[in-house]
Amino acid sequence: MSDESAFKIPVSQESISLLHEKLRLATFPDELPDAGWDYGVPLADIRRLVARWLDGYGWRHHEALLNAELPQFTRDIPVGGYDTLNIHYVHKRSSIESAIPLLFVHGWPGSFLEARKLVPILTRDSPDHPSFHVVVVSLPGYGFSEAPSKKKFGLDQYAEVCNKLMLALGYNEYVTQGGDWGYPITRRIAHLYGPEHSKAWHSNFGAGRFPSPLTQPFDFLALLLIPFNTKVRQGLERTQRYLTSGSGYSAVQSTKPQTLGYSLADSPVGLLAWIYETLVGWTDGYAWDDDEVLTWVSIFWFSRRGPTAAIRIYYEVGEGTTEKLNAAFDTAESTSIPFGISRFPRDIVALPKSWSRSIANHLVFDREHESGGHFAAYEKPTELSRDLWDMFGRGGPAFGVVKGRDGYAL
Repeated sequence: MSDESAFKIPVSQESISLLHEKLRLATFPDELPDAGWDYGVPLADIRRLVARWLDGYGWRHHEALLNAELPQFTRDIPVGGYDTLNIHYVHKRSSIESAIPLLFVHGWPGSFLEARKLVPILTRDSPDHPSFHVVVVSLPGYGFSEAPSKKKFGLDQYAEVCNKLMLALGYNEYVTQGGDWGYPITRRIAHLYGPEHSKAWHSNFGAGRFPSPLTQPFDFLALLLIPFNTKVRQGLERTQRYLTSGSGYSAVQSTKPQTLGYSLADSPVGLLAWIYETLVGWTDGYAWDDDEVLTWVSIFWFSRRGPTAAIRIYYEVGEGTTEKLNAAFDTAESTSIPFGISRFPRDIVALPKSWSRSIANHLVFDREHESGGHFAAYEKPTELSRDLWDMFGRGGPAFGVVKGRDGYAL
């Protein structure tokens, strides 16, 4: 593996000019007068965002902020059976040498930007809570990482990239955190590389499986005999709404990503609408500033291989079917390291706590929050950080899992 290279986001003026030209030539669809959000993103929202993107939003300003705030790097990572990939990542070390190495893994439609607010909190030194050396990987095909050029680049390969990156940075032992695709990827890391390298994993994606009468007889009987409380019932209703009326994006991306890709790659307005719907619908009333949305979407538009590369993970992991894609999230895998969950009620999936015991061994931390949605690191960074402090701090169920590192200031 090559040495680490410092990186600054380098969008060319030609790319920015092309974006503006496409925005000026945009054709908008018609809309029913009383459609609201029932049919998708309202026309008024997209017109407003496009006008701002074209006249008022300055990519150069936000590019400079990201380059100043986040120490970014690239490194070549060889992947068995595939080409070597040049991977982009954020690497922020705590001032505490004994800080705990933590790998953050995003999902779709996320990027390294998801951890922007989390990084300064987790790397902060304190005698009251642990500190972390934080690595935020840009998954292959996302942001400024190189994309795979061969078929069947699945969870094993994403896990391999992540593990090799941490080892290359000198972190022979580390912990992980992730939501959305970060959940099955960190689960695979735990399965393949724990406990030798991956020492514990935490997710803000509350996945689970219906309890089996053979492996979870008490949980199974409880479902038959004890009515769900209001919170659990609301979570199941939200999950059902997502599956029946909110998961169309996943069905397309897991079966025909190339067909969709023409629209995403050619039309910044199409890309904006495709992502904006999830930003609004998957959060808990988060007050998105227009420039926040445009920065989030611009990273996809200006990404190394374009936005189509990022959605191929759905096809590769799902092998072209929605059934296998869903199985990738609810399959049980044996893991021998501590596992923790933070549950945010407005996530796209909100299942009962007992169902999570069926998908991973050693569930040692499980906390429910009163508010928050799918992008917890961005929407609720303080709450997510506190959960990681409580899981890995003194008295926590995963304290001391990384040898010689407790993360506390003396």
